Amino acid sequence: MGASLVLAAFGAQAQTHGMQLASCDAPFQQMLQASQTFDARAVWLDRHLIKWPGADSKAQFKLYHSAQGLLNAKPGAKVGGADGALTLKAHDAALSAELQQRFKYLGHAPVLSLQAADAAKLPELLKQQVLIVQENADGTVRDVTGLQTASALDDLYAAAQQAQDLGATVHKTSTSFRLWAPSARQVAVCSYDTGYGKAARIEPMRFDAKTGIWSISKRGRHAGKYYSYLVDVHAPSAGLVRNLVTDPYSVSLTTDSKRSYIADLDDPKLKPRGWDQHRSPARVQAQPDMSIYELHVRDFSINDASVSTPNRGKYAAFKESSSNGMRHLAALSKAGMTDIHLLPVYDIGSVPEKGCAVPAPQGVPDSDTQQATVMAAHKSDCYNWGYDPYHYNAPEGSYSSDPADGARRISEFRDMVMALHKTGLRVGMDVVYNHTYIAGQDEKSVLDRIVPGYYHRLNLKGEIERSTCCYNTATENRMMGKLMVDSAELWTRHYRIDSFRFDLMGHQPRSVMETLQARVNKAAGHHINLIGEGWNFGEVENGARFVQASQLSLNGSGIGTFSDRARDAVRGGGAGDSGERMFSQQGYINGLVYDANAMAGPRPLADLLKASDLVKVGLAGSIRSYPLQTHTGEVRELQAIDYAGQPAGYVSQPGEVVNYVENHDNQTLYDANTMKLPLNTSSADRARVQVLAAAINAFSQGVAYYHAGFDVLRSKSLDRNSFESGDWFNRLDWTYRDNYFGTGLPPAADNGKDYALLRPLLANAALKPSPEDIAFTRDAFRDLLKIRASSTLFRLRTAEDIKQRLHFLNTGPSQAPTVIAAHIDGNGYAGAGFKSVTYLINVGKSEQSIADQAGKSFRLHPVHSSASAADKRAAQARYDAASGRFTVPARAAVVFVE
Repeated sequence: MGASLVLAAFGAQAQTHGMQLASCDAPFQQMLQASQTFDARAVWLDRHLIKWPGADSKAQFKLYHSAQGLLNAKPGAKVGGADGALTLKAHDAALSAELQQRFKYLGHAPVLSLQAADAAKLPELLKQQVLIVQENADGTVRDVTGLQTASALDDLYAAAQQAQDLGATVHKTSTSFRLWAPSARQVAVCSYDTGYGKAARIEPMRFDAKTGIWSISKRGRHAGKYYSYLVDVHAPSAGLVRNLVTDPYSVSLTTDSKRSYIADLDDPKLKPRGWDQHRSPARVQAQPDMSIYELHVRDFSINDASVSTPNRGKYAAFKESSSNGMRHLAALSKAGMTDIHLLPVYDIGSVPEKGCAVPAPQGVPDSDTQQATVMAAHKSDCYNWGYDPYHYNAPEGSYSSDPADGARRISEFRDMVMALHKTGLRVGMDVVYNHTYIAGQDEKSVLDRIVPGYYHRLNLKGEIERSTCCYNTATENRMMGKLMVDSAELWTRHYRIDSFRFDLMGHQPRSVMETLQARVNKAAGHHINLIGEGWNFGEVENGARFVQASQLSLNGSGIGTFSDRARDAVRGGGAGDSGERMFSQQGYINGLVYDANAMAGPRPLADLLKASDLVKVGLAGSIRSYPLQTHTGEVRELQAIDYAGQPAGYVSQPGEVVNYVENHDNQTLYDANTMKLPLNTSSADRARVQVLAAAINAFSQGVAYYHAGFDVLRSKSLDRNSFESGDWFNRLDWTYRDNYFGTGLPPAADNGKDYALLRPLLANAALKPSPEDIAFTRDAFRDLLKIRASSTLFRLRTAEDIKQRLHFLNTGPSQAPTVIAAHIDGNGYAGAGFKSVTYLINVGKSEQSIADQAGKSFRLHPVHSSASAADKRAAQARYDAASGRFTVPARAAVVFVE
């Protein structure tokens, strides 16, 4: 076996040594030679240099290699099983500035280099088992480690980054297959006539020494067929393996992603009628125009009886324009919502695409039986949020009417996009390029079974970093960064995606995000909006490995990040709160100081005023240089106001901030308010508090972002993390009769420690809203969308516009603390619609008045004064021109215009 493998690795690649047609139907992994495993503390910096933290710089080092993976190295003994060894020498010269910056996280450590005569052997060595040994004088092992090879591969095969056609590409008279696998010993493509029958053919692929790409071109258009790859490669975690694996560039697959599907995405057969002619709604001229509704495909329709049974929970539900759900989206669009952002709809690894379970929970409002039923099936049920990427470029099959048909999910996804576009809503995708569902030699590991150790970010022991919850990808490596960019371009070009929301975007390099921005813009022929989570944490925190696409590092890029500043001030507390802190940490809208709940205890007025300042930060678009008179009377730029040790104002332009008070993560706002509002707060006032939060978001400069169901008081029965809580805890009711509060204790894994606190709330029927409360919130929310859409003054284009035109009233130490008020000058501003607007938000329990701007001709915004206005209390607000006094009813948000 060893001789044939060596030939396969270094020969002409014209044969499939040891690979037979039966291998194409074999298990996903065949072990050819088990190997001793080692950690990987040494890191290739480029094709010449290696850094080994902790090694003795004065020792002697050798690089041992074995084509068959037979290396045996134990301290005190000599290395066995080697085909040879190369002597490494100390590299005393200074590293380049680029290498110093890239690998600063390794700290000060010895740098070793290959001898000049050995450098040409590196491509061969990277296909073998390789170890570095620190030897004693007698040649015995003093220390031994494997190597992290990504940067060597990047240096050797940099040309691969320019490849345009990785994956299966259907041409006029041929079909090509191209796979980047530079460390593979041999690769073959398996062809299947169907997604489930036995293999029809196995054909060897040829290796290109310049790019590291294996390829083959076959006569004929093979669209509609299926394929997979056989890859012989040394996996440091196992040994020499033969992996049967799908294509990382798969555009579709068969059921449960067992095989990749060959498709020409320009084939008319894969396009709904009118696809080529239809256009996205032209509603967003600048990023602050975006008002986004975050929606999960299955949540949208699985509980909607007005959708035909086969289409519930599927892409196809969006085509049913007369369903309750589509009527709801159409009403939002008409009111001013511009975008739907879909939670992950690429191929995910956690949901069975055929025969998934649908639990049927039962129980009283505070019972734990519902969650027990749901969680007993959570590994096999039909539900997951989808933050578990399997194939980045293929639509998820569980949302298709027939996951076994690779064509169906493509055409039905496009149907969904076109249906939303026809409703006036642009379509955004939530994408998760920061991690994969699984790694190593697991069956659902794709990237790591093709180029082991390359696609993931490794720690100082060579283990995959998991700060994002899963297996962190390394988009700083050329081909992982390329995969992300290529993937976003594919969705833009072939599915008319209008915007992207990047999960944990702070784990991506800013430079790669900027490359992606340019590529998707070019693919679309216009600007594509990019937003994401810019949280700064984990192994990349504070630029440890590269300049991040994080909140403080994206300044000036035009890419938007979610702001936690106003979010926390509005809601109260933080995302990680548990126990009594979920109750005691009230926010600006739910009683901080002015309406303390039983667990809050006395709080100084200064706490309320500080929260008011942070809410104003959000209303001003979190612009770094915006001057605000704070509650102390000082005028400070927003970047000089503290938020948990960070600057509260952190962006250069309003398009770089995303304002929100609720999204899929953590408790819904209704559930948070259930804990934070005093227990005796009426259900009508709870609905009003929800609307106050919506108003703050609607009036804030920057992008407005809302979680689906926010407008109908969505509850998840107090679940803080419903990612695999099934349909039961994630339901939506488009008949507006129920918000699903009190449908059982939420799953114990994330909530069980707080059951004693949650149980009494769920059992309290007074905390469940009436249909009238839901209808009020729904309609008041739509009125706020109309107000935001009515004037660009709520969507100012630049930081200078905000600094010149937005002026807060009622500031300083003598302010009415429960009222936020601001005036926006519209004189000469395109799209303003009014000479000026003044908005007032009174979160307090009583009517409030502030005096400012005497002698004006203010009137209520036409939405408020309309006979169809939802909030009749807001219509009671008044302005006295003689005194300049505005009077605002309790718990009301009001806009005056002139």
